[in-house]
Amino acid sequence: MKLSRRQLIAGGLASLCSLLLYRFAQNSNISNKVIPGELLGASSNIGHKLRSGGFPQPSKHLKKNVVIVGGGISGLAAGYRLAKARFNDFVVLDLEKHAGGNATSGKNAVSSYPWGAHYVPLLTEESHCVRTLFEEMGVITGYDESALPIYNEYFICNDPNERLFRYGRWQDGLIPTIGIGSEDKDQYQRFFSLMSELKARKGKDGRRLFTIPVDFSSQDPDWLALDKMTMAQWLDEQHFTSKPLRWYINYCCRDDFGTTMHATSAWAGIHYFAARNGLAANTASDSVITWPEGNGWLVDKLSKPIQTQLIANALCYSITDNETGVTVDYVDTTTQESIRIDTKAVIIATPRFVASRLLKSQRFSLSADGFSYSPWAVANITLSKLPAGKGAALSWDNVVFNSELLGYVNASHQITQMRPTATVLTYYWPLSHLDPHMAREEALKREYAEWQTIFLKELLRIHPELEGHTERVDIWLWGHGMIRPAPGFIWGSKRREALTQHPPIFTAHSDMSGISIFEEAYTHGVRAAEQLMTHLNIPYSSEL
Repeated sequence: MKLSRRQLIAGGLASLCSLLLYRFAQNSNISNKVIPGELLGASSNIGHKLRSGGFPQPSKHLKKNVVIVGGGISGLAAGYRLAKARFNDFVVLDLEKHAGGNATSGKNAVSSYPWGAHYVPLLTEESHCVRTLFEEMGVITGYDESALPIYNEYFICNDPNERLFRYGRWQDGLIPTIGIGSEDKDQYQRFFSLMSELKARKGKDGRRLFTIPVDFSSQDPDWLALDKMTMAQWLDEQHFTSKPLRWYINYCCRDDFGTTMHATSAWAGIHYFAARNGLAANTASDSVITWPEGNGWLVDKLSKPIQTQLIANALCYSITDNETGVTVDYVDTTTQESIRIDTKAVIIATPRFVASRLLKSQRFSLSADGFSYSPWAVANITLSKLPAGKGAALSWDNVVFNSELLGYVNASHQITQMRPTATVLTYYWPLSHLDPHMAREEALKREYAEWQTIFLKELLRIHPELEGHTERVDIWLWGHGMIRPAPGFIWGSKRREALTQHPPIFTAHSDMSGISIFEEAYTHGVRAAEQLMTHLNIPYSSEL
């Protein structure tokens, strides 16, 4: 059974964990060889200028019918959707050198690799606009006689796809199987049978209980009530006491939400397992779609049709509506020139905490109350030798049991032309050992050398055979990596208020769903673009 990648520790225990991680880094036995690399990340130092202000007066004025602020998946989706409707009088402003948000990627002589999001599951029946996109991009190449989609064979995750390191060896799959007892097996059976049943169950309103996108889900109050408790509390209520099962569920929460099951909404935790009902004609239902560069492949495809409209290194600092439209001010961070754009409508495709600072309206505000984001650290480690180890063979996703660091994705796994002798491992660490604010502060203070030591210490602990084979270690810090589905957020008033649009200003971001996955981000971008086209009387046929 394959269930893909995706504040147990609080107070004094969190501080202890932080101290242990520090000592873990300081007491390393790693070779003194200098390994090249960089500490990278979203341009937080530039972005933080939004708080201090002091921007120069605009020295240049432009006019555009539409401005999209933010070049993550939602912003790119909005631009892509406008271009499909043959409306091209728009620009997309992005703070970074390259668009993509947390789906950005990198490349070196060995392989392309992700810096964040790295797969999409088989599409659910409700993911209408993403299905259209996948057909256009050749991810879905056709349908069989039963109307099941045929996915491009090159994009289906190759076998072996997952393994777990425990007791000094690797096992197939991520659900612990070595050394478990009969009670563990019984609870496995009960839990996964229930999740399978919930995939098809509908609420009193006739809608599926758990869907992707989340806003298609049933509004049955009996089930929405799960959002008010944590996943850990729900497991307790249902008498799921198996330690390996609870480890796996906690791993899934950390992997998909960047937070533990003790701080994750039970509705969101169950959604992880019960929402995905995708089927295909040519692969198993639990397969995923992936590329060496992860979702960076999708970023490239979305960017190409609107390449001339993308403006990089653009720090938007003010969005003001008026009687004739909207005024957008931004700074070109390479020249420090401030530029003003007068426009008819704007899509703010940034996280809510950024959008709330940008908007300066007399009519309404965009509150970020209730929105909380998980910090992450990601390392891409270039190796001259492939990882080995006892037991199951090197897989796409390689997870370590009971590790603060989740494990790694083998970036060259999808390169099938020849068996590589070198590779890049993308190592993921959700910084869930502390409250997000504390974890973010700790992370920002950590120097590159300490980051490198932490990741290499863990890698060599499970792969001592790689000593001396590390060619490069690059680290990316995501201070606000993804929205956290804390209890009460997904079906609470704060998120519901965030879904309200205020023409001529529209918003689009995955945090408007409470879950940070490609399908949510893309759907919000398409929805905002279509709402904008309705506002501007631009003809289109809805893809939603």
